Amino acid sequence: MARERVYLDWNATTPLRPEARAAMLAAMDAAGNPSSVHSEGRQARRIVEDARAAVAAAVGAEARQVVFTSGGTEANALALVPGIARTGGAPVERLIVSAVEHPSVMAAGRFDTKLSMMLDVDRDGVVDPARLQALLAGGPPALVSVMLANNETGALQPVAEIAQAVRDAGCVLHVDAVQALGKISIDIKELQVDLLSISAHKIGGPKGVGALVIGDNLIGPEPLLRGGGQELSRRAGTENVIGIAGFGAAAKAAIASLPDMAKIAELRKILEAGLRQHNGVTVFAQDAPRLPNTILFGAPGLRAETAVIGFDLEGIAVSSGSACSSGKVQPSHVIEAMGFGPELTRSGIRVSLGWTTTESDVQRFLEAWKKLAGSLIKQSDETEVERF
Repeated sequence: MARERVYLDWNATTPLRPEARAAMLAAMDAAGNPSSVHSEGRQARRIVEDARAAVAAAVGAEARQVVFTSGGTEANALALVPGIARTGGAPVERLIVSAVEHPSVMAAGRFDTKLSMMLDVDRDGVVDPARLQALLAGGPPALVSVMLANNETGALQPVAEIAQAVRDAGCVLHVDAVQALGKISIDIKELQVDLLSISAHKIGGPKGVGALVIGDNLIGPEPLLRGGGQELSRRAGTENVIGIAGFGAAAKAAIASLPDMAKIAELRKILEAGLRQHNGVTVFAQDAPRLPNTILFGAPGLRAETAVIGFDLEGIAVSSGSACSSGKVQPSHVIEAMGFGPELTRSGIRVSLGWTTTESDVQRFLEAWKKLAGSLIKQSDETEVERF
């Protein structure tokens, strides 16, 4: 009899929570358009606004600050636009992004790429606020985009310190919190963030819905989509009522289950201890504060894409770095930015745990790694020799 599969790719996406499924099924019976003034329309509008309040509460925001989008990528693209300014401040003219950002941020949104600057990170993938201060002092007002938690390594950025540097320079801060939501506590006011991107499917909600949270005293951003006046005229188009309902329910459930992350952190320790029994394994960002559920590891000679297939054949789902780019055979730009050489940039395997992960799942992974490690690294070394 085939063994039950083990899912350890929670940073790519999460199973739909029962609460989200129930909310979405109920929303399917709402026939009205949320922009209509009749009873059916008002019923749909209530669903959207209740979800908006739940999503806002999850990040310490007000409901009026939440703009629903089709996901994290659209939220990032909506945020990254020239001309944003604080009330009474000068509009931003350039973009500064950290070297480990998600590809949707690295693409620079609506900025001319010539006006986009890269902010280096240290060996753990963490930004130095002093280095950012120097960049901010050397030019016109900037929009700074730094993720709260890295999607590959799980490394946490010192966002509060970064925010202070950005405010002192009269600039604007965008934070991609897609990977952090539901894993650590987030408060947009405490962090002093101006723009915050989040996504439903990373917390047990449906795919295809996200949000940009816009701080107070901000002029902009200009809409990406124009047409009707939905989302306070910030994002045109009839709202995805069913998806938004699921997002709201998932946000409530995710925040309620934050204490469970302590158990997940313990499972990560067990997994990392097992990995370190194999000589040559590097756990990336191991000396930085990290998400409690995330491990990115590699070894010289290991090819991540081959390892992912090997684990899959053993009934275990993991990924090679970011799932958004895992179909491309290329080095991890995150590992490269951290200063590692080519022997490790192609080796990164991401293991991410979630609320159903058990110690038995972790042991299954370690058994598979023990079985696969020698042959995978040897096979990869031989492949390299054949290519020369």
